[in-house]
Amino acid sequence: MLVIDGSYGEGGGAVLRNSLSLSVVLGQETRIENIRARRRNPGLQAQHLTAVLALSRVCRAELEGAKLRSQTLTFSPQSPPRSSDYSWDVAEARKGGSAGATTLIFQALLVPLLFAEGGSRVILRGGTHVAWSPPFHYLQHVYLPTLRPLGMKAQVQIERWGWYPIGGGLISGEIEGGGTDLSAPGGLQIEDRGQLKKVWGISAISNLPEHIARRQKAQVEEELRAHGLEPQVATVDAPAQGQGTVVFLVAEFERTRAGFTSLGRKGKPAEDVATEACEHLLRYYRSGAALDQHLADQLIIPLALAQGPSVFTTYRVTQHLLTNAWIVQQFLGREVIIEGAEGEPGKVTIPGRTDV
Repeated sequence: MLVIDGSYGEGGGAVLRNSLSLSVVLGQETRIENIRARRRNPGLQAQHLTAVLALSRVCRAELEGAKLRSQTLTFSPQSPPRSSDYSWDVAEARKGGSAGATTLIFQALLVPLLFAEGGSRVILRGGTHVAWSPPFHYLQHVYLPTLRPLGMKAQVQIERWGWYPIGGGLISGEIEGGGTDLSAPGGLQIEDRGQLKKVWGISAISNLPEHIARRQKAQVEEELRAHGLEPQVATVDAPAQGQGTVVFLVAEFERTRAGFTSLGRKGKPAEDVATEACEHLLRYYRSGAALDQHLADQLIIPLALAQGPSVFTTYRVTQHLLTNAWIVQQFLGREVIIEGAEGEPGKVTIPGRTDV
């Protein structure tokens, strides 16, 4: 049994999700201790428990400690990952419901189901645009398109948006399992992002006055044009049970793309929401690096399972990136080489794997 210290590094839910994803793929019995020990509310919350139960179903894992607020979990896979039609609702994991992030659960399931034989369909209900997680549109327009050239094929759709605190969103996805012959030989090499092709995005609201979306859009256009960029921004009135607002921007280059998000909240002016997203984009743009900071850490696990080595630059080395590199070493015994200090631009080299 492999024992993982859940308090290592960023000490949050990513340690749990990424460890269990690798556990399913490798058939590795795993015990995780000190789960989310660095968080204000440690232990398994609704989103994390849903991910545990979902991943256990994929490989028929035997579980110990799979309950809310548990800080220790034993996960024992009983089969290779199995393709099927799956459906989970984060709200069912806790009395009173939850807006836990469906996107994080989807990412946890993605890698194992890519290694399953045959296609899978996944339906998830919960939060789709919530803090501390990639919004649905980042998954759709940045994360999955980056994996596609490697033979890691999946697509997602959204039927209803889910905002904090109500949740109630609904997303679905199709994942094309390729078995052990999944990955293209070359891995991912993106040290130079190439020329900028376009900047586009959305200014979205749910159950709020339409002028909020228009003000966010206008502010994005004003700020980015002042820096020589011509964004194409669409306003969206999104179906949802609750209220919410978001600005999501994408910068597309010849060899990569990057995404930037700002969520609204009560008392936060529409202009501030737009400015926040623009500032994230501009800091990345000026850096010259290939990947945004979130894509860099989210790619570590799938690229560590690719058949060839990967190399990329990122405009900011984060604690999440360092933690995910540590998880890979625990499971695969291979070092992810990170050049650059935390908080600074960096270069990441991930050895390929040929024996999955």
